Amino acid sequence: MMQKNLLVRIFFLLIISLPFQSLAQKSLSNINQALRYSRYSRLGLKVIPVQISETQFKVQFIAEKIEENPEYNAYSFSYALLDSYDIPIEPEDTQLFGPADLVYDTDRHWVFEKTIAIEEEKEQLMVLFTALDTRQGDEYHYHIDLKSAFVESHPTFGAYYANEVPFDQNYLNAGEALLFKTTKGPTLHSFFYPMNFDVPYPPMETKPAPVPRELEVVDQGDFLENIPKQLDQLGYYFFQQDTAEASGLLLKTTHEAFPKVKDWDEMVEMVTYISTRKEHEDLLAASDKKKALDEYWLKLTRNPETAKELIREYFRQVEFANILFTDFKEGWKTDKGMVYIIMGPPQEVTFSLDREIWSYQGIGESSKIRFTFARVKNILTPHYYTLNRSRAYQPVWFKNISQWRSGKMAF
Repeated sequence: MMQKNLLVRIFFLLIISLPFQSLAQKSLSNINQALRYSRYSRLGLKVIPVQISETQFKVQFIAEKIEENPEYNAYSFSYALLDSYDIPIEPEDTQLFGPADLVYDTDRHWVFEKTIAIEEEKEQLMVLFTALDTRQGDEYHYHIDLKSAFVESHPTFGAYYANEVPFDQNYLNAGEALLFKTTKGPTLHSFFYPMNFDVPYPPMETKPAPVPRELEVVDQGDFLENIPKQLDQLGYYFFQQDTAEASGLLLKTTHEAFPKVKDWDEMVEMVTYISTRKEHEDLLAASDKKKALDEYWLKLTRNPETAKELIREYFRQVEFANILFTDFKEGWKTDKGMVYIIMGPPQEVTFSLDREIWSYQGIGESSKIRFTFARVKNILTPHYYTLNRSRAYQPVWFKNISQWRSGKMAF
């Protein structure tokens, strides 16, 4: 009898400890952030810090409304301040956003703001923004390093839409305007880079990509804050409050159709990922690009309806890659964009301080295919990643390209 009672007590203790064990195991490094890149997400999250002083930040938490007519009460919003990617997230680390924290509620955004102070001697602090869809339990996450080895400081200014909501896109169509607001002075400085980048090497190509010998830059001088600034040229801009400091704000300017495809010439450029070298050279050399592309798609599928579906699906992937991964390159030209287009949205996405890992289901239920993107310190953006290339990717890469070419890819 005593033995039976002991077993019951042990079982009871195990049951009541399970929630606390799972909570203790939850950290920024093991949260699956795949919804950040899903094609079916209902929200798009962003965290934008503006540095007020050496130890104080105005942090803007933006939730873009992707689903039609969303209800605010369908979500629970919170944030957490974390000293590391690996420490457990405790209940006291998480703060719920209340009605008083919601500073804007527009047709497209919910915007929260918090002033966050950081101890001067602290070497690392991460901000995690979470939105819980209370209808189905989905958790959306977005995080930034407020301070780390990859981010020493943040801009002392921010970019805004005309309605003063923080600008949360990775790009701006050329000819449009933004407002800039600073915490230090009335002027900002602008540099323009009229660069066009090459398509990245495939994942199994281990030789280093060529680096431009010269980087053309146009110093556009100072401009005033709080006056709409129109950005007319195609390339990317880098804005700074103080040109003697490293921090600044990168903004890519694109053609008017972006993130969609503009014309037949751009279509030809984009199909390089699923084409043989000979096919792509023939497309580039064709005088009538539309006719050449029509023949290309039909030759791949041998079925007009399948060809139409393949075109629709491929360029939908391109559009998502442009929305999600544009930095100083168009999103489809980045390493992440290339993998996203060919492999589809990853099933698992995890972050560490120095890397981001995408996982896909392998051939067996227990096997996974992982793509590791190494974080590279870059003055232009704190979120610059390059793919760790390996010849081991060749079988799965060619398999997925074959599926694309046969019209069998669907995400």
